Amino acid sequence: MAGVLVVLPLWAGPAPAATSSRTSPTSRPVTAARSRSTSPPARASDTRPRGAATDRDTTGSAAASVGSGGAQSIDGFGASGAWWPTDVSHFSTAAQRKLAALLFSRTGLELSQYRYNIGGGGVGVKDRYKAPPTVLTASGAYDWGADPAGLAFLKLAAQYHVPQLIGFVNSAPPAFTTNHQSCGGRLDPSKIGAFAVYLAAVVDHLRAAEHIDLSYVSPMNEPDASQAACYQEGMVVPVDERAPLVNALAADLDAGSAHVGVIADESSLVSQLLHEAPAWLAQARKSVAVVAHHGYDYPGAATLAQVTKLPVKHWTTEICCFNGRGFGWQYDPTMVNGLWLADTIWADLVEARDSAFDWWVAASPNLGCDPMQVAGCQNQVNPGGRNDGLVYFDPYWNLDSNQTFYLTKRYWVMAAFSRFVRPGSVLHPVTGLPDGLRGVAFEAHTGWVVEIINGNPDRAYALHLHLPYQAGQAPHAYLTDATHDLAATAVRGTSLDPWMRSPEQSLTTLVYGPTASRVQRTKTRTAQAGPSSRSRNRAST
Repeated sequence: MAGVLVVLPLWAGPAPAATSSRTSPTSRPVTAARSRSTSPPARASDTRPRGAATDRDTTGSAAASVGSGGAQSIDGFGASGAWWPTDVSHFSTAAQRKLAALLFSRTGLELSQYRYNIGGGGVGVKDRYKAPPTVLTASGAYDWGADPAGLAFLKLAAQYHVPQLIGFVNSAPPAFTTNHQSCGGRLDPSKIGAFAVYLAAVVDHLRAAEHIDLSYVSPMNEPDASQAACYQEGMVVPVDERAPLVNALAADLDAGSAHVGVIADESSLVSQLLHEAPAWLAQARKSVAVVAHHGYDYPGAATLAQVTKLPVKHWTTEICCFNGRGFGWQYDPTMVNGLWLADTIWADLVEARDSAFDWWVAASPNLGCDPMQVAGCQNQVNPGGRNDGLVYFDPYWNLDSNQTFYLTKRYWVMAAFSRFVRPGSVLHPVTGLPDGLRGVAFEAHTGWVVEIINGNPDRAYALHLHLPYQAGQAPHAYLTDATHDLAATAVRGTSLDPWMRSPEQSLTTLVYGPTASRVQRTKTRTAQAGPSSRSRNRAST
């Protein structure tokens, strides 16, 4: 528009058309002027019938049952350490530890998986925020200190005893790509063996020098996308090269001193995985530990049901950025997007029978507003940010020294699963729920966890829940909705016949057994919590 100057934050460029993956053609200038908007943008619309909770309390009654037959065992819930450590590494030590507590502590998300981005060097990448260093130098030597930011948060994850630490790449270093860049090319087929040796060397170094054991390595990410615009790292790995890469990496990892599994192929879309997996999976069946997919087609039940037919354990390893219509620009910290995440986790675990669910980036600067100039804007929907993070920080931190972290409802929804549903829990179906409610249960040696999602815009329920056998006590219940964040809520009735209220637009977490103590600490202590001085992986600070 003529005569209008649009000033974008330093991490954002012009809003692109929606795409099917997390690809976002943004530029990030070194410096930029502040946005001087005096009020937050109007709330973006959502195609689903979800909004703020109403004052009208229309309560129904329902009885639901947890099935006695278990399905898959849950491996974990996680998020990635891509990109954001570059910025947060410049924060104070106290701020970095506060973020680590929000992600890894028992009063935070208590993530059971953390995806460490093994950088490709960022050669050719225009957005320096999305250009993580590589430890492989141009001469072929290793510079193990090249990525102190990424390594720092991997160490913190290890100190917090995160059970599964996963290394993943967006691109191989330039020595292994056809265009000798970290974007816009493909993996050189003649360098597959050398690339596998390099990844195994990274794993071995982390174990030997940092005392950090990776559980899995993923050698490709969205292998259909080269990221030709070069706003982030990426490389194509053609379908016929995926099995050779998986097999080579598995062989090199097996030659090491500890077992590390291979994850593949992290396709952008579930539909794409289903189409392409038959062409490579049979040849790599003995080498691949987990088949991984992203969810940027936001698939429905029919597509997810086909995932259950895969002959290998499978995970969702990346999803984000839903704006009510599909992948695109929007920042929504409210329960509208929180309920979308709850529904997405439910669908991936129940309909696809995935064994793990990983969000995209754990932290993001993509608020779409300046919280130091527009008070409270971090709590409002705007069309200029991204629904890509669980925790957010000020995009202008280098100008105003604001090192505050902002939590979204997605954060609290994720916490309801990641904090209570621990690795090894077995999924059980929940039946008998009325329209608008979804449920899923998890059994562990410590007791039961049941998640009840009420997506109705104006109808609450008095819900009786029957377990396959008596838990021996009434559950503790925790409510996440527009005004509550895993807040303790009343359970009525008796230990033999408890019932609770499921409010409209809410997620209620029912915890039977010792696991309930995980929520007793206050949010103030969450911010103050530090890692254990003793790490399972013996990582040092």
